[in-house]
Amino acid sequence: MYFRYLGRELRRRVRSASVVAIGLALGVGLVITVTAAASGVKTAQSQVLHSLYGVGTDITVTKTAAAGSGGPFRFGGTPPTRSQAGQGFTRDRLTSTGGLTTIPSKAVTGISQLKGVSGATGVLTLNSIHVTGTFSGGAGGSSSSSPATPFSISTFSVDGVDASDPGLGPLSASNITAGTALVRDWFAQVRKDSSSSGQLLALVTSSYAKQSSLKAGSTVTIAATNFKVVGIISLSPGSSSADIYVPLSEAQKLAGYTNMVNTIYVKASSGSDISKVQAEIQHLMPKTTVTTAQNLANQVSGSLSTASSLASSLGIWLAAAVLLAAFVLAALLTTASVTRRVREFGTLKAMGWHSRRIVGQVLGESVVQGLVGGAIGVGLGVLGAFLVTKIAPTL
Repeated sequence: MYFRYLGRELRRRVRSASVVAIGLALGVGLVITVTAAASGVKTAQSQVLHSLYGVGTDITVTKTAAAGSGGPFRFGGTPPTRSQAGQGFTRDRLTSTGGLTTIPSKAVTGISQLKGVSGATGVLTLNSIHVTGTFSGGAGGSSSSSPATPFSISTFSVDGVDASDPGLGPLSASNITAGTALVRDWFAQVRKDSSSSGQLLALVTSSYAKQSSLKAGSTVTIAATNFKVVGIISLSPGSSSADIYVPLSEAQKLAGYTNMVNTIYVKASSGSDISKVQAEIQHLMPKTTVTTAQNLANQVSGSLSTASSLASSLGIWLAAAVLLAAFVLAALLTTASVTRRVREFGTLKAMGWHSRRIVGQVLGESVVQGLVGGAIGVGLGVLGAFLVTKIAPTL
């Protein structure tokens, strides 16, 4: 009797019941969509911060170059002799990247012997500038009435990696998202064959390979030296990766930085030793910049945390406001419905219904409307979250 009367009443007032259910559905759907979007921001934040810790190191040691020590890359656009006018030319230059100056390789050994250090490796990070063109008229740098012939410049970054420390530095396993086996084989080949030809092996990142149409077996030229591409790799998003990776000894030879590196990656024995090791390195090398993964995370996480907190707070307040409005609407419609049914309830009481049974009847109708609205709202929320992932820009 109870459920039959409940179904009949809902069918009789299907319009008002639908309005209540739709109001609740919109509230629930918006709550799910906004919550999903806020969760996405948090996930993006955690991924970026994870990449800071994912370079196979706890501490990074660098040394900033003195102001004006680098100097611009200049060359004459006119030929040294008149006979070379109109001839093509090529210029290559490898320079230390990011305003860094070099550090003697023996510093890596000194750091690795410190207490609390489980390993250290040196990397030579370089920028390659490749210029091609044709000499204009004139000789000996004299001016020419003819306009200078246009020339092209291409740049890419190169990391010289020590093959004796595969677990440290930019090519550590935790930093590689695709091509771990290739990296392992590359380290093995470089260590096995110490001949000059055995060192001319390179790894190329997927983005640079796509840009330069490279693949495994291709040849890439660095400072007029050809390297065989062993394979294509991908590194974790947000990590500072070079375009090409070559053996450290070859990078030092090409750049003229014999027994030099410009970045030292250090791994502590445990997380509790990081601060102590940082202080020891700073004492050992006072003119260097010693940065821990926590320092990098603190620099980046400020803005990320602000964005995440803003998204979360906005999502919570917006969801709460919409959900409250939906419940208020449902309550008002339910109250109005009860008010219009005073005569009906009076008749039911005259037929012997107790007040508790009438209240139960109204609550049952509200529960059914809530369940229907909740089910529809979940569907709308999932659909809204899906649309957000398709429309919103990737974080």
